[in-house]
Amino acid sequence: MAAKLDIIRYDSIDYKKAYQLQLELRDKRLKNAINDTLLLVEHPPVLTIGTSGSRDNLVVSSDYLSQKGIEVIESNRGGDITYHGPGQIVGYPILNLKEHKQDLHWLLRSYEEVFIRFLKDYNIEAQRISGLTGVWVGNEKITAIGVGVRRWITYHGFAFNINPNLEHFSYIIPCGIKDKGVTSLKKLLGYEIEKEEVAEKIIKYFAEVFEIEVLNHEK
Repeated sequence: MAAKLDIIRYDSIDYKKAYQLQLELRDKRLKNAINDTLLLVEHPPVLTIGTSGSRDNLVVSSDYLSQKGIEVIESNRGGDITYHGPGQIVGYPILNLKEHKQDLHWLLRSYEEVFIRFLKDYNIEAQRISGLTGVWVGNEKITAIGVGVRRWITYHGFAFNINPNLEHFSYIIPCGIKDKGVTSLKKLLGYEIEKEEVAEKIIKYFAEVFEIEVLNHEK
């Protein structure tokens, strides 16, 4: 019997509020009070620093970021520093890995696979880079991934660049990687894809990769 997946979507939600929502969903999933859930959101501009990250990878001052309206938050997800903002779709899967596979490397590779398949629909050849997490087109990252797991329940997740302000990535060394860049779907295609189309395709390929049945679809 296939696992079940509920979808919850927000057009825009503050990063801290989304984090609290993840914790609530994670705790409910621990008690089997809900199905696996995929939370899809967009955030106001924010820089988050993961557990292996450092403020040394900020290349502008805190005052400059404040002037730009960009918050800096330390996060308990894996990974280094990354940017979230309008034009990006962020996914927070709340999955019980006991019902899938209790393997964090498999989880990361599965998230990557969702976007490799997604991008094929637009004739974009995406790839993994050995030793690095995320999805890349050439030497530019289009999907950042950082996860958290408690008692085999996942939280945190992935961020896919549809059409964010790529200038904001220049305020950091993204994921602490100095010799790689960042790209977006619009930059690669030369035109913009509606966020709704992107979200529906992410849901489709997420269900396919995780062999999970999509049930409720809230917005």
